This record gives sequence, structure tokens and C-alpha cells, in this order.
Amino acid sequence: MYKDVIEVRYLNGYRLELVFENGKKGVVDFQSYIKKGGVFNRFSDMEYFKKVQINKELGVLCWPDGVDVAPETLYSEATGEPLPAWMITETNQQVV
Repeated sequence: MYKDVIEVRYLNGYRLELVFENGKKGVVDFQSYIKKGGVFNRFSDMEYFKKVQINKELGVLCWPDGVDVAPETLYSEATGEPLPAWMITETNQQVV
């Protein structure tokens, strides 16, 4: 089970501070997301990246045009807690 994101604060570069519904918080650096390609190429435009919002209905970070990141991934990256087992592929890579 994942925890909803309830606060987001832009820090600098591609770093966002996230607060989750259980009170845990942490920083996620999204620089590596650009290398993933696809919709994340949009993050190379810093003005686009800074348009991050919280979809309060789903408790996830989102950007214009429907770009979002799995809340389980955000929680793991921000808190250091492991991903849920169902998110690990056979090659031990996480699903975003």
C-alpha cells in the first residue's frame, strides 16, 4: 500500500521535498527521470518541471498533460523504504 503525497515543495534543480499522509517526508531528485526518456523528457524544460502539482484525488504528483509518477516509487525514493514486491520486475528494476 502506498501513502498519498499531501505536500510538495520545490527546492532547487530537480529536487522536490515531499510530505506523505503518514507524516514522513523526504527529498526526491528527478534528474534521473529525464534519462528514462518518453514523457519524462519534458522535465528537461525547467519551467515545465516547476509546474508540479498534487492530484488531491489520487494523492500523486502530476504535471500538465497528465505526466505523473507512481506514488509507491515516490514514497520509496523519499523515505528509503523498499518498493512493494509487486513493483519489482524480474530484472530487479522498478516500475515507474
